[in-house]
Amino acid sequence: MTIQTNTTRVDTSPIRLVIHGGAGTITRSKLTKELEQAYTQVLAQSLTAGYAVLDAGGSSIDAVIAAIVVMEDSPLFNAGKGAVFSNAGRIELDASIMDGSTRMAGSVAAVTTIRNPIRAAHAVMTKSAHVMLMGQGADAFAAEMGLEIVDPSYFYTQFRWNQLQKAIAEERLMQDHDVVPNTPQPQMDEKVDEKRGTVGAVALDRHGNLAAGTSTGGITNKRFGRVGDSSVIGAGTYADNRSIAVSATGTGEIFIRTVAAFNTAAQVRLQQIPIIEAADNTLAEIAAIGGDGGLIVLDAKGNHAMRFNTRGMYRGTIGSDGIVRVGMFAANDKAVSMPSLHRTR
Repeated sequence: MTIQTNTTRVDTSPIRLVIHGGAGTITRSKLTKELEQAYTQVLAQSLTAGYAVLDAGGSSIDAVIAAIVVMEDSPLFNAGKGAVFSNAGRIELDASIMDGSTRMAGSVAAVTTIRNPIRAAHAVMTKSAHVMLMGQGADAFAAEMGLEIVDPSYFYTQFRWNQLQKAIAEERLMQDHDVVPNTPQPQMDEKVDEKRGTVGAVALDRHGNLAAGTSTGGITNKRFGRVGDSSVIGAGTYADNRSIAVSATGTGEIFIRTVAAFNTAAQVRLQQIPIIEAADNTLAEIAAIGGDGGLIVLDAKGNHAMRFNTRGMYRGTIGSDGIVRVGMFAANDKAVSMPSLHRTR
């Protein structure tokens, strides 16, 4: 899917933003046309927001935040507003961010009142001496830093509440996109296979710096303060100017066990393995011990990859040419133009 934005570049330095919104059993048969359009719209808005930062000469960190905030504010994805419920009926959010130029990083886990956890992760990175904060402490820190704090009811959606009741009745965990999320459509398919709705972004700015970020609500019906890979630096998020920036989505426990993001970066930096091959190697290792999901990868030259071992992954990219490309299903999807999202300078 392609959206052209008209731009006038003042230099030839490459810029690139790549995003994901979760990987899983994502096929055309599972989505109505209206829902597909809704996903396309939000993915395109996310890319446009991040691109505006990069095109104006802003940092890759700020571009990652801008892109992720759009998806955190949408009920379509399992992050922020669209997050899933724990077994206790709470929404507990995880996020992380990393700067490839300094390898500084920040993350939050199991937060409940921060509207945009990716902003809190950034605050941990830049305004504290720590890398990870969790729970009430992280919520209090975010409030002290002046971030937007909301009542937990802000995150409530009837769809996610119904999803929790179904999981409790069936006495099982449900991955975050087990059924189709809230849409403008009055009817939703309750028999959709598992999908993951974690969101993430990687960016390269005109200064040659990489950044990566990831945000999620975790797993429906999770218990005991469970935390997945999205807040774990090296598992769900990693960035290093010497190699690549990575954001992951999928079976969180196994992405932690394989240190998936760092694993991919190490292959590129230490073995000079091409980024696509490195991502595929990591996903093969994950599959070998029972996991699945996807990775978005970007290097300091602007080369990028969006790889997954599931039926599909919500994903997109925009580069120096100002063209937005959005995908959900197999790699051979036809491009779709969306003139309503054209932007002029």
